[in-house]
Amino acid sequence: MPSGARDVRLTAFVGTRTDALHGLLIRAGNGLGGRVLLTARPGSVDDYATDSRISHEYDKPVIAEGLRAIAAVPVVFGESVLGVLYGGVREPLPLGDRVLDAMSRVATRVGAELSVRAEVERRLAELETAAIIQAAREAPSAPEWEQVRQAHAELRAIAQEVADPALRGRLEVVCERLTRSGHRPARANPLSPRELDVLALVAVGCANAEAGQRLGLRPETVKSYLRNTMRKLGTHTRTETVIAARRAGFLP
Repeated sequence: MPSGARDVRLTAFVGTRTDALHGLLIRAGNGLGGRVLLTARPGSVDDYATDSRISHEYDKPVIAEGLRAIAAVPVVFGESVLGVLYGGVREPLPLGDRVLDAMSRVATRVGAELSVRAEVERRLAELETAAIIQAAREAPSAPEWEQVRQAHAELRAIAQEVADPALRGRLEVVCERLTRSGHRPARANPLSPRELDVLALVAVGCANAEAGQRLGLRPETVKSYLRNTMRKLGTHTRTETVIAARRAGFLP
């Protein structure tokens, strides 16, 4: 049986008349959809309101939408249940195997598409992480700093000639980024490579769990690296630590 059954939230709808189902959280094991999540097998009810085979945690939104006969099939790929595909009508009637078979074919295509998307996002996250870490670990050479200075000066001159306020504002933001990236460390970097890796990810908005996932570390280990970093830089908060590291030239 596929593994990884987890709660799902209803996010996409066609033909609904109300917002009662929008955003509804379906917990594994609860209701028709929750049973499908656990078993990874299609299921249906001829009349939701009177069916005794399922729990009825979601009676209020389902009845508000006026649904009676409902079918649900798992969206599965490999060994994981990725979601649930529902279909329903507003009168009691048996939906039959043909309906479930047709929905299962659609769910199979959706599962493949979601799996591809997840893999693309995973690889993009790996590339982004590698780029962040490389930028934090590698200090540009003197010629590269000179190129940054020249680009900064040219952009500042161009910004003064641009009439469009929005475009001029974007150029000024880029200039500010170049100014920060051209700041060389005023002292030796006291941070270990791993501490710098963690701080670089924190600097771009990663929470402890996300930073740990990207680096293959537990969240507790990420916290430990952050505490060591704060102690070395004499700071007390994440934001203060990132600012101090950038001012010191330890982060781009």
